[in-house]
Amino acid sequence: MTTTTPSRGRRRAPTRIQRAAGKAAALQKPRVILAGLLLLALTSVMLLDGYLRAEVGGDQRVRTGASSSQVPDKVLDGGPILSFRGGQATTVSVPDKTIALTFDDGPNPTWTPQVLAILEKYDIPATFFLVGSMVSRYPGIVADMVEQGNEVGIHTFTHVDLSYQSDARVNREMQQTQLALAGAAGITTTLFRAPYSSETDAVDNYSWPVYKKLGEQGYTSVFVDTDSDDWKRPGVSKIIKWATPDDGEGASVLFHDAGGERSQTIKALPAYIEKMKAKGYTFTTISGAIQEEESAGGRQAGAGGVQVGGAQSGGQQPGGQAAQRESNGQAGAGASSLQAAHREATGATLYEGKALIGAVAVAEWTVPVLSVGLLVVGVAVMGRFGMMLILARRHYRQRNRRRFSWGPPVHQPVSVIVPAYNEKECIANTLESLAKSTHPIEIIVVDDGSTDGTSEIARNAARELGMTNVRVIRQENAGKPAALNNGVRSAGYDIVVMMDGDTVFEPDTVRLLVQPFADPEVGAVAGNAKVGNRNTVIGAWQHIEYVMGFNLDRRMYDLLRCMPTIPGAIGAFRREAVLEVGGMSEDTLAEDTDITIAMHRAGRRVVYQEHARAWTEAPGSLKQLWSQRYRWSYGTMQALWKHRKSLTDKGPSGRFGRVGMPLVVIFQIVTPVFAPLIDVFTVYSMIFVDFKAALLAWLAVLAVQLVCAAYAFRLDREQYRYLLMMPLQQLAYRQMMYLVLIHSCITAMTGGRLRWQKLKRTGEVGTPAGVS
Repeated sequence: MTTTTPSRGRRRAPTRIQRAAGKAAALQKPRVILAGLLLLALTSVMLLDGYLRAEVGGDQRVRTGASSSQVPDKVLDGGPILSFRGGQATTVSVPDKTIALTFDDGPNPTWTPQVLAILEKYDIPATFFLVGSMVSRYPGIVADMVEQGNEVGIHTFTHVDLSYQSDARVNREMQQTQLALAGAAGITTTLFRAPYSSETDAVDNYSWPVYKKLGEQGYTSVFVDTDSDDWKRPGVSKIIKWATPDDGEGASVLFHDAGGERSQTIKALPAYIEKMKAKGYTFTTISGAIQEEESAGGRQAGAGGVQVGGAQSGGQQPGGQAAQRESNGQAGAGASSLQAAHREATGATLYEGKALIGAVAVAEWTVPVLSVGLLVVGVAVMGRFGMMLILARRHYRQRNRRRFSWGPPVHQPVSVIVPAYNEKECIANTLESLAKSTHPIEIIVVDDGSTDGTSEIARNAARELGMTNVRVIRQENAGKPAALNNGVRSAGYDIVVMMDGDTVFEPDTVRLLVQPFADPEVGAVAGNAKVGNRNTVIGAWQHIEYVMGFNLDRRMYDLLRCMPTIPGAIGAFRREAVLEVGGMSEDTLAEDTDITIAMHRAGRRVVYQEHARAWTEAPGSLKQLWSQRYRWSYGTMQALWKHRKSLTDKGPSGRFGRVGMPLVVIFQIVTPVFAPLIDVFTVYSMIFVDFKAALLAWLAVLAVQLVCAAYAFRLDREQYRYLLMMPLQQLAYRQMMYLVLIHSCITAMTGGRLRWQKLKRTGEVGTPAGVS
């Protein structure tokens, strides 16, 4: 056993990675926040879109027969227009021979424009009670509606029955709809119609407090006394019949321009208008009906004119200061856009409304695009699972048939390089496992400036084990690539095996690992890394990941001859091949991926030896796991970018660029970046679409993953009991890995650099015999 110590002259200049470490450390926290904000923003957009689509539906009634003992008789027996002037409930009926034509549940991009075209053709106005979420989605239709001279009212934001809602929910439904109207048409309104309402005699003790509260705020509640029941789709003739009032009476008539398939309404409306005009009826808005009735002497609003829906004396005006115009109740197409019930939106209301419309526009654009993208990602992921299963099976059958051989057995000694930095907990176990090797080896421990006595522990362990084939080389701290390069330069044999200082080998590991070098085309061999500390939740999750990654991914890449990474825990190289590509590079944080790609580009073949196993200590905490995977994923991106010109490499050396590079980019970067949205969409679908269908889809994907994992465990002869942790892994561990990758992408896009992060080790992974 010998020890080599560098001269103590001028201190070694820091590497590029070390020079950038201070700056990188200062930038990491903002990037984590930025990654979280990005995912939060996308989640918010989807939740907004789901909220806009919630509860907007048909006009079915939700309750009947409720008590109305608290409702004044004059309301139950009164007209369809209810206001609270001076705090007193007042109802108004539509004058005789007058139709206040009303439409509920819009706007709808298919039916509402057709209704507006019919109204414009016959030069009549109508009152539209709009759902705020639909206004937000189709603001242009509302702007056209108001500009044409029609009147609008509130039908809540999500078409919810307000009778059973809290005061806060009621206020939110009204205020959000007012903001939507302000953003769409620059107005607010004093008119309100409750979803699922009908005639005034249906007002009960549940709904009465809502009408009273809104009336005190200045709203006029509008009911119907003639219902076309067009939402039932009974046929054109019945719609016309049911919408016709008796004996020349005036009526507030209900139609629908949304909430379902409305082709019968569109066919019935022109015939209905012509029929009523032939009977001598005129058409007006709700505001026009009130003014006609009061100007005829039916109601006296007091001096100063009529305030539709507002308190006569100091009453609150919803939507802002009144800006009225005179109306004769026959405001046809081309009339002023400011009906009596409308208020001009100004100040914060106007800007908040425009912001709402803008946010909804983003959601309306983003969600469909993401849906298509995620469909593509989903198909790609499922296709990858299928390809992995097929190719892994083929790989297994090729490598395990009796006649398979790499060539003549490899017996010559090899050099095992162990880079170590503060590995006092693990280095003795590592050397103990190597002492049992069935293949002749020399061991080179490169102590990279450890401060915990790693080199002394290594010497003592070698002495106690009677090992004479161990050299301990000390160097000033320069990083793992420099330590590996020092070991390669010091190696005495043509084949070098590289392992981590926290890893233990089985007795046959080195022998099995070097057998592929019987094939002269092979330049490097990847071994099978196993998680030793798998008896914790985090360890079990990583165990599942390792088994699937090594037994499916690497088998697939091996068969395709485009292996992307030789793991740092266990890999073997021809020494001349390492020197030929310039050794382990310090350009990236994933020196193992970097040199693997360099090997491919140099025309060397890289293979996977699944029977050569190494046992490593996986991170024991979420913080350490984040640090490790962050470095891995960011380093992989660096390596791929460094070797981007491999895409145009020709001949056999260009195979990685043609096959491996696209596969790694698609399945290790692009797909995982979008994968969190699959979970968000699942939650979105469960809340806003179909809970059962979304749950079944999630379970189906989980089942496919379980099948793949079970097959990987079978190939590696692992215990299936760890798969019981897989559902929880999908709910927690996978999301963390997504965030790590997003964090890495943001770091890459912003030009940040990272140093090699040292993980805290416990030394609990001993020789393989002690691992369950």
